[in-house]
Amino acid sequence: MKSTLLNMTAVLFGITLVASAGVGAVNLITEEPIARAKEAATVAALNEVLPAFDRTVPAEMMIDEIPITVYTATKEGAVTGYAVQTMTKQGFGGAVRMMVGFTPAGEVVNVNVLEQTETPGLGTKMADEGNPLLGSIQGQRLEEKKLVDGKLAVTKDGGDVDALTAATISSRAYVDAINRAWMAYKSAVTGQAPQEAASGATQTNGPAAQEGGENE
Repeated sequence: MKSTLLNMTAVLFGITLVASAGVGAVNLITEEPIARAKEAATVAALNEVLPAFDRTVPAEMMIDEIPITVYTATKEGAVTGYAVQTMTKQGFGGAVRMMVGFTPAGEVVNVNVLEQTETPGLGTKMADEGNPLLGSIQGQRLEEKKLVDGKLAVTKDGGDVDALTAATISSRAYVDAINRAWMAYKSAVTGQAPQEAASGATQTNGPAAQEGGENE
C-alpha cells in the first residue's frame, strides 16, 4: 500500500478505534466488581458505626456544598440509629471521608475513617481505634460538649476535643467532618434543612508546617 497522508490517517484512526474499544471493554468488565466492592465497604462501615439493624434507608443532602448521605437504620420497623457518610476538604493531605454513627438520642456510637491521605504516624492516627479525637466524642451527645459558635472544636480552638499530637490540621479536619455529620443527623431527625457546618479552620502548608509534619 502506497504511503500517503490519507492512508496514515486511516491507520491511526483504526488504531485509536481498537484502543478505545479495548478501554471500553475493560470498563465494562471492571465496573460491576468495583461497584460491588464499594457497596461491601459501605455495608462494613455501617455495621461498625450503628447499633444492630436489619435495614437502612439512604437520603442525600448538601451541607457547605458537600454531598452528604444519611442512612436511617431500623430493626423490626423501629429506628435504631443514623449513620452519616461525611467528609471535609480541610485535611493536611486533602479530603477526609468518614462514616459517623449516632443513636436516635444523638450519642456518637463510633466513627469509621473511610479515606484519608494524612501524614503517616501523625494525621493517620485519626483512623486508629481509641484515638484522642474519637475518645473525646464517643458515647456522648455533641450538644453537651464545649461548643464554639455552636460547633465542636479542638482544645486549641476553645473546644474540648483532644487533638492528635503534632497533627492540629488533621484534627481540625476530623472535627469539621464530625460537625457536618452532626448537622446532617439533626436534619434527619427534625426534618428541617441542615445548617452550615464549616468550622472556619484554615489550612497552612507553609515551610514550617512542612518541615515539622503537621505540628503548628
